[in-house]
Amino acid sequence: MTLKEIANLAGVSVSTVSRVINNNNSKAASKEVQDTIWRIVRETNYTPNTAARNLKLNRDPDGLSAPVKTIGCIFARSNSTTDDPFFSKIARSIEQEVYRQGYIMKYSFSAYDINDAATYQVITNNRVNGIAVLGRFDKDLLEFIKKQYKHVVYVGLNKIDTEFDQIVSDGYQASMAAIQYLHKLGHSSIAYVGEKQKELRYQGYLDAMKDLKLPVLREHIIAAPMSPEGGYNGVKAFLQKHDEKSVTALFCANDSTAIGAMKAIKDCGYRVPQDFSIISIDDIDTAQYMSPMLTTIRIPMEELGKMAAKILIDRIENGKGIHATVELPFQIITRESCCKLSRIRRT
Repeated sequence: MTLKEIANLAGVSVSTVSRVINNNNSKAASKEVQDTIWRIVRETNYTPNTAARNLKLNRDPDGLSAPVKTIGCIFARSNSTTDDPFFSKIARSIEQEVYRQGYIMKYSFSAYDINDAATYQVITNNRVNGIAVLGRFDKDLLEFIKKQYKHVVYVGLNKIDTEFDQIVSDGYQASMAAIQYLHKLGHSSIAYVGEKQKELRYQGYLDAMKDLKLPVLREHIIAAPMSPEGGYNGVKAFLQKHDEKSVTALFCANDSTAIGAMKAIKDCGYRVPQDFSIISIDDIDTAQYMSPMLTTIRIPMEELGKMAAKILIDRIENGKGIHATVELPFQIITRESCCKLSRIRRT
């Protein structure tokens, strides 16, 4: 596969393909064209001609015969590598950065894939120079990672107790900021929608409510998978079972959960934000196209991916050092799904 062949498949010029792949230039083409190019790259297992590129850029002419270095990516919390918009965007940023530095993303897989014998064999037989782990992992996956990989970087919202390098945006603090924002709008009866076990966003909700001296009721904890289906089913069951007037706001652990929650509210005959204010975490692309647009905590996904790739490559190139934790800031993005409590209207 060559750049010309990729260009023909994508219906664009060779120079456009080159700028997207080699320079990580977000302005080189539209998002749709870039997504098409990266999809073709993955499907065809395109390998950049690092030797030619180095020669053109006058880089390391003595290393032309060196093999291309590779990394892998593990979606630790997802059933697949495509169904999580948050970690998929981070993975794409990692892929772009490693290509830019002359590496290739050799494979991506989810934690669930390890249970498949054929996939497990492919993974163990195809070594990579380093691995990026997206999302927190359980003990079994940790043992697998330690056994299989020398250089590891973890990316997520939960800080973890491990010897790996970590690139995080603090989900605990983001949760507290979300509750504080709702409280400033006058809300005191705030429900939580999301996962509970080993989830710092849930702990952030509890601690923020405690700090603000707000009541935490058992029925206001809507334990649900962090997905559109989880948010929809959890909130719909809550509205059908409990007095909806006991809650004026919902904090959802991520945007995907919030999207499902908003649909459940609408299907039950209520409105956002007139009946319920909703805030969540991530700021995936879909958030700004919801109706109403979703107020959320923006996590710097592209920057997380880029930093993870740079640190992983530095470890591969220069060896292990003191394990680092890099924390990137979050930001509240105010849109239309939250309003002051005085505006809440219940019929």
